[in-house]
Order: sequence, then C-alpha cells, then structure tokens
Amino acid sequence: MSTQDSQPVSIKLLDKEFNFNCPADAEAELLASADFLNEKMIEIRKNGKVLGLERIAIMAALNLAHELLQSKQVLNSDVEARLRHLGSKIDLALQQSSADSELTEND
Repeated sequence: MSTQDSQPVSIKLLDKEFNFNCPADAEAELLASADFLNEKMIEIRKNGKVLGLERIAIMAALNLAHELLQSKQVLNSDVEARLRHLGSKIDLALQQSSADSELTEND
C-alpha cells in the first residue's frame, strides 16, 4: 500500500487521542472499531478494578478475543450440526432411492 492510498485518522480511547494512517476505504470501519473498543474500555474502567490505559486496553483486548473465540466455537458447532443433518437427509434419500430401485427391478 502506498502512502497515497492512506490518510491520517484520529481516534480517541479513554479521552486519549491516537493517530493512524488508514486506507481511505477503511476509515469508517476503523472509526467504528475504535468506538466499540472505547465502549469496552469505559465499561472496564467503570468496574474500577483495573487502572491505567494500557492495562484497560489489554483487558479489553483479552475480553474481545475471548468473545471472538466463543462465537467461532458456536459457529463451528452450528455448521457441524447442519452437516450432520444434511448427511442424515442424504442417507435417507439414498435409502429411499435404493428401495425404489429394488421395487422397480422386482416388477
């Protein structure tokens, strides 16, 4: 990516400003991600158990990573269940087709 493709973007996390270079077509996603992260960091700060921007950021990152992994596991479980269901449907269709073929041969 060349510097012509990127633009400076400023985000705020817990009232501290950070500047990044960002592809022009990804600015909205970066800002939305920053807002989401800032909300998570504010929640952690409100609990009062974690102090300091870096520690709050690390705790928010760990929480978000945990949520991501959990949602991937749920998605994988759903896919596996759907595959088992489709496999059962295929087996049933093959059994019915085999039974129909046997009836046709016996006629």
